[in-house]
Amino acid sequence: MRDQQFYTRSLIESNIDALMMADPSGTITDVNQQMEALTGCTRDELIGTPFKNYFTDPERAEAGIKRVLSEKKVTDYELTATHKRNGETVVSYNAATFYSADGKLQGVFAAARDVTERKRLDQVLLDKNTELESARLVAEKANLAKSNFLSSMSHELRTPLNAILGFAQLLETGSPTPTDAQGVRLNQIIKAGWYLLELINEILDLAVIESGRLSLSREAVSLTEVMRECQAMIEPQAQQRGIQMNFLPFDSTWFVNADQIRIKQVLINLLSNAIKYNRAQGTVVVACTASTPERIRISIKDSGMGLPAEKMAQLFQPFNRLGQEAGSEEGTGIGLVVAKQLVELMGGTIGVASTVGMGSEFWVEIIRDVMPQLATGNAMPTELAPQAQGNAALRTLLYVEDNPANLMLVEQIIEDHPHMRLLSASDGNLGIALARAHLPDVILMDINLPGINGFQVLKILREDPLTARIPVLAISANAMPRDIERGLEAGFLRYLTKPIKVNEFLVALDQALALAETELDGAVRRMW
Repeated sequence: MRDQQFYTRSLIESNIDALMMADPSGTITDVNQQMEALTGCTRDELIGTPFKNYFTDPERAEAGIKRVLSEKKVTDYELTATHKRNGETVVSYNAATFYSADGKLQGVFAAARDVTERKRLDQVLLDKNTELESARLVAEKANLAKSNFLSSMSHELRTPLNAILGFAQLLETGSPTPTDAQGVRLNQIIKAGWYLLELINEILDLAVIESGRLSLSREAVSLTEVMRECQAMIEPQAQQRGIQMNFLPFDSTWFVNADQIRIKQVLINLLSNAIKYNRAQGTVVVACTASTPERIRISIKDSGMGLPAEKMAQLFQPFNRLGQEAGSEEGTGIGLVVAKQLVELMGGTIGVASTVGMGSEFWVEIIRDVMPQLATGNAMPTELAPQAQGNAALRTLLYVEDNPANLMLVEQIIEDHPHMRLLSASDGNLGIALARAHLPDVILMDINLPGINGFQVLKILREDPLTARIPVLAISANAMPRDIERGLEAGFLRYLTKPIKVNEFLVALDQALALAETELDGAVRRMW
């Protein structure tokens, strides 16, 4: 019996936790040395006293005893023990009831573990998380401010560029025809203007991607359609430089999962580089292969000078033109960086292989997709539908624009179209009044207007039965991707960005006039 008691006592005393036994009333019946150290009281002082007396919150301590008696077991019950001389200690109590051999309740057995350090670390972690959350909110606010600044900067830069490029295009194609010297000067103005616009676009793209705010519309995209459009866009540049383009045949049923606009942006960048950095009378070979059952690889191989290993490592660094800054080819050093991030956002990869003196081969791998099923009765896509023939009847355009230079540019663009007349309004409210009074065939709408903006004007026009069916084209210097998406979602027929490309503007205007004529014919039929 003595040996058993000694063994039991040794187990109790060797425990690292403060151990205590109490009867059902909460009176202490036994403790170990750790409990003595926790309270600063001797074993004899503790035995026979209420358990609750040794805690900062006696009621909570007593409630803990009652909870053990009712639930048979309690875990991680937090209390703060008081020491006679050395302050307080936060402990975690784990307790259970114990019984005699005949099953009679004897009391509660509890173990208290010092969790002061854990609580301190928890508080440190909580403070750090609070700091991180605060830093995250500050970063989000900074990103939003940066995004708003970039959008505003884009607008402010595009507005004067619109006048520069627009009037330069009119002078280049106007009458009388410019002299040779004037033609050279105009060409330099236009070339520099489009280069500046490209720089603005690429900086904005990079900023939007890095801020995590780029919205992609991924869908099943026909590889044949994308490559045909890229070929049509890039071949004039290749012909101008004497570069032979060779687009190798591939399976016309292939589709990739991508954002159609962004995948074309990537490929045009790679194709343009392959032409710009090629040798005289060089070649560019474009091939599409199924690299795996899940991926399509598009490779663009040029016959240029190639790149050494040290330059290959710097290819995707922003603003790094690999020593081409002093060369004759213009560039921003951003295009490849944007291309890489766009490809990765679409779930793909981009890479390059190059041999000095032999050329370079850039490749993009995109996730393969299945051909979408076309529903019966779908309308023919607008770009493939037969174009309406010009109508010699007088057509009225209303341009809601507060910038005189932009208004003058559009006036001069349609100057050679005698069957068109232009009305103008310098703010949204006047635009609404003129639209109701004259019922123009097409409305051209700036977005940033004094008073109410272009979106508010469009909403009012759409809610009025008189003006609800008039096609409205947005013409805005707000050219961020989300601005364009928002404009199309709001109901603008097209969203043209400044600087205006004259040919693009005229195509959009023809489309709007054709739609207006269709609406007019429908209205006449409904009257009869």
